[in-house]
Amino acid sequence: MAIEVRPAAEFEDVRAVLGPKSPGANVCWCLSYRIPSKLNNELRGPARGEYVAELCRAQPPPGVLAYDGDEPVGWAAVAPRAETSFARSRKIPHVDELPVWSLWCVRVRPGHRKQGITHALIAGAVDFARAQGAPAVEAYPLDNGDARVDLTMAYAGLRKNFARAGFSHAADTDSVLAGHPRVLMRLDLR
Repeated sequence: MAIEVRPAAEFEDVRAVLGPKSPGANVCWCLSYRIPSKLNNELRGPARGEYVAELCRAQPPPGVLAYDGDEPVGWAAVAPRAETSFARSRKIPHVDELPVWSLWCVRVRPGHRKQGITHALIAGAVDFARAQGAPAVEAYPLDNGDARVDLTMAYAGLRKNFARAGFSHAADTDSVLAGHPRVLMRLDLR
């Protein structure tokens, strides 16, 4: 299997990975950390997908998609931290004033997991951020050790996967997700 990671500019492909089975469902669409909480709460049902469609048409696109041939099989959200709620987070610290990019969601479609797609997505998101001029990329994965993580909450990624991709522990956080502490991992691109 040859996985290719490309910018998420095709909305229908993003929909295939992030969208709900029912068009009216209120799923995240990976907007929770991207937009202000007031707007996140106001966007309901199809309006969430319409907002993401606009993001896909913008430059840069809202993240990257992994493809197995023509089939979209995974997603990673990556954007300047200043454009996310992590910019204002009280639980996830700022290491310094560098205009870093945040990588906060990695998702692989059922039926395609445990095939290395997560690793391809992390590498592809880093390459995408580098191409946009990012000086560094941060992630806020779960520090779960060997403990199992509920797949619905594994979107933040796992510390060991980011370490394997060359990220280093930069700071502890006060954030906990699915009962596991999150750490700030960072990869310098300079």
